[in-house]
Amino acid sequence: MTSISASSDDKLIPRKIIFGNPDKANVQISNDGKYISYLSNKAGILNVFIAPINDINNAKHITNDTKRGIRNYFWSYDNKHILYQKDSDGDENEIIHKVDISTLKDTMLTPKKDVKSIILKNSYKFPNEIIIGLNQRKKEYFDIYKLNIKTGDLSLFYENNKYISFSIDDNYQIKFGYYPTSDGGNQIYSFENEKEIPFIKIPHEDSKTSGIVGFTEKGDKAYFISSIDRDKSGLFLLDLKTKNKELIYSNSKADIENIILQPRKKELQAVTHYYMKQDYTFFDIKFEEDYDVLKKFAKNEQIIIKSRNLEDTKWLVVFNYDDKPTQYYLYDRINKKTKYLFSNKDKLNNYNLSKMHPVVIKSRDGLNLVSYISVPNSIKKSKSDYKTTKPAPMILLVHGGPNARDYWGLDSIHQWLSNRGYVVLSVNYRGSTGFGKNFINAGNGEWAAKMHNDLIDAVNWAVSEKIANKDKIAIMGGSYGGYATLVGLTSTPNTFACGVDIVGPSNLITLVNSIPEYWKPILNSLKLMLGGDHKTKEGEELYKKKSPLFHVDKIIKPLLIGQGANDPRVKQAESDQIVDSMKKHKIPVIYALYPDEGHGFARPENKLSFFAIAEGFFSKYLGGQYEQIDNDFENSSIIIKEGEKYLPHKIK
Repeated sequence: MTSISASSDDKLIPRKIIFGNPDKANVQISNDGKYISYLSNKAGILNVFIAPINDINNAKHITNDTKRGIRNYFWSYDNKHILYQKDSDGDENEIIHKVDISTLKDTMLTPKKDVKSIILKNSYKFPNEIIIGLNQRKKEYFDIYKLNIKTGDLSLFYENNKYISFSIDDNYQIKFGYYPTSDGGNQIYSFENEKEIPFIKIPHEDSKTSGIVGFTEKGDKAYFISSIDRDKSGLFLLDLKTKNKELIYSNSKADIENIILQPRKKELQAVTHYYMKQDYTFFDIKFEEDYDVLKKFAKNEQIIIKSRNLEDTKWLVVFNYDDKPTQYYLYDRINKKTKYLFSNKDKLNNYNLSKMHPVVIKSRDGLNLVSYISVPNSIKKSKSDYKTTKPAPMILLVHGGPNARDYWGLDSIHQWLSNRGYVVLSVNYRGSTGFGKNFINAGNGEWAAKMHNDLIDAVNWAVSEKIANKDKIAIMGGSYGGYATLVGLTSTPNTFACGVDIVGPSNLITLVNSIPEYWKPILNSLKLMLGGDHKTKEGEELYKKKSPLFHVDKIIKPLLIGQGANDPRVKQAESDQIVDSMKKHKIPVIYALYPDEGHGFARPENKLSFFAIAEGFFSKYLGGQYEQIDNDFENSSIIIKEGEKYLPHKIK
């Protein structure tokens, strides 16, 4: 394996910059507007920092995590505490912590062992309390508790034996519970006068595009996103007494993505939808005026209002780009002033990044596949287009879910691979979210079938457009994307030159039999998505047909597998069993296991080690550029369970 030198315009971006922790991330404003908070590095680990809003350079870290880092946190309404969740080595049994921003005392608020906590509601009306769910009593269901932030006291609010989720208003009243029905849909029950009464039935085909998303200030009406009797979900105002619903907004191309409510009055300010890029529709004139100020300032880039104070006078705004670092600004609504704060990764400014181009690809049966393509700058015909001067090696990057989607913006894997000389293509195949219920449901029963056909159609499009070299195409993805990789190498073995599977299931039968306990109430919905019941003879045969494990003998191209040992969704056994089968068939495979990871890689050291291997792997089989491995495995927990002799570098 040789390293190809890059031109001065396209010098190699070090993996440590691409996959290392950001300088700043998850930036927020405290509810009283006095502080800025963000995640940043403390000894290489992401921790929470806070700074006075008028003196952001005077920041201090208030958490002291030393291993996996903190990802999610929020301000309590008492403005005295930061709350965050943390699991153990990726097991997803999150524990809620509070940190007193004055004393820096860190207190664990929920049970430590084998209990998952979820945040259900926080409200400015109860600054010392939040509503949480715990599956301590029954692993399948989350009982509702009131958690006193100040004292740490937990008090049972509702014992839950049937509902998968709840809608709770700012008065801490349970308004609705979602009960999963046998057909894979949801029956919404209203909670009124200590009675639980059937309210609205959501069929299975609408279950991923319908639900209550908020309440008016009085709590007598609900903001209801619904695709019932339509394809694209619309936003309705639902009268809770009469059940009458008034359509507020819908879009012809995309589902409702998000609604923005005034923090106190709960008046609708804006709605977002996302087809190729995010778009806003406004319902508040002053809100729109402020957005227009930002839009002129940001020109044509994507604006995300990330955080606001309770009085809605200060906004933390993200300017999202595809070819430069994300930028954070503070916007003063009273004085109409915008102040630059910082970017997420300053060092990226030293490199020539690739643009990400949205494109719609037609599937063989006529569906519109919204996709994103990044092309190496060295072979682009122009900056504004994805056309290339010659066909290049390409990597098909498949998103997980599958009920999720790819988005436009700065993407670390797109930048990494395009910088190494590869075209990168991400496809929103059928089953992806955001494009209407018909598009989502078109994926039901189509694992390893039409969903895979969509990916192949996208590959064929790239070849026909003379963008991709048909003999040098790889497939890569995580979770469902990992499964798609295994399907690609078993069902279309001549299409791909190699594949990288990250935490992908290999056997749909064992996948369903080993789901987390708290997924069991939605098992009927999962079965419908997969196409049948694996406990019937017909269902078992169908699952086997769609499971790469039973077609291992068809693998003829190199495969790299990465797995977290503590993954609660796709268990380690999913990777173990396909690797064992490949060994029996004498088929080479590289298998990297991480004892301190779950469903994906959180620790920067682990990401760096895996992507170092992947980069050498791609260079060997596709011929792209390759940054020589230095200390990329330092402090990583990586264990090479199989295929060490195929590695580009010996791990010490």
